[in-house]
Amino acid sequence: MTKRILFTGGSGKAGKHAVAWLLKAGYQVHNLDLVPLDLPGVTNLTVDITDSGQVFNAFSMHTDFSDLEHGRGVQPFDAVVHFAAVPRILIRPDNVTFQANVMGTYNVIEAAVKLGIRKIVIASSETTYGICFAEGHRDPHHLPFDEDYDVNPMDSYGLSKVVNESTARAFAERTGADIYALRIGNVIEPHEYDRFPDFVARPEARLRNAWCYIDARDLGQIVHLCLEKIRSRFSGLQCYERYRYGQSVPEAAGRALLSRRSVQAGDGAGRGAYPKPQDPRGARFSGGA
Repeated sequence: MTKRILFTGGSGKAGKHAVAWLLKAGYQVHNLDLVPLDLPGVTNLTVDITDSGQVFNAFSMHTDFSDLEHGRGVQPFDAVVHFAAVPRILIRPDNVTFQANVMGTYNVIEAAVKLGIRKIVIASSETTYGICFAEGHRDPHHLPFDEDYDVNPMDSYGLSKVVNESTARAFAERTGADIYALRIGNVIEPHEYDRFPDFVARPEARLRNAWCYIDARDLGQIVHLCLEKIRSRFSGLQCYERYRYGQSVPEAAGRALLSRRSVQAGDGAGRGAYPKPQDPRGARFSGGA
């Protein structure tokens, strides 16, 4: 039977590529967003995820007119992928960014677990490490980032993602749900690779991203792998640092779930000078081996 995925934020920069990947993998995808995704095979519903009532309704209603034909009532979703968010600082006021991201994530996870959905993937961020949107210059403790790196952001967006990981952990501990938090690096779409010569010419400009990125198509495959991962008896919240420095799409994504580490706050051990930035076209994959 085709698995039914409820995807929030599927119309965004990262979400649309992940949705396209899941469709090709044979999933049925229902997109909740403020703007519909114009992609054949996807159903859409306009939802404000900061409104708990709207979220619960969206999780428990038909997705299309065709659902009325079988007469079996509303069919449950097999998994939830939650990408909807204010995507960075300086788009909305800081308090709005924090409120939307934190309450949106709480509402989505709460609705999922209370309606019996056991598999959830949420989008966290590299900004949790406090480098990307830091006030002034802030040296990394070490590179590459991994899941044990201290989470210590100064900004409303990064802080919202730290809170969201704690929210996911709380629901996982309480309900036993299998929840995955992806600390996603700078998302690069296929048409954006023409920016790389400038990245290489001016490596200092990429310090805030720790010279890392993730191909949007990798992200789709990573979500797919999370959905197919067999739940272990140790499952709760699993957090992955996900970025790459230039390997091919299948190779980087195929290694995405080789490591399963729970979220921990690092103690800053191993501080030292960070390495010279590498040419992203020739360096190795890094991130939580």
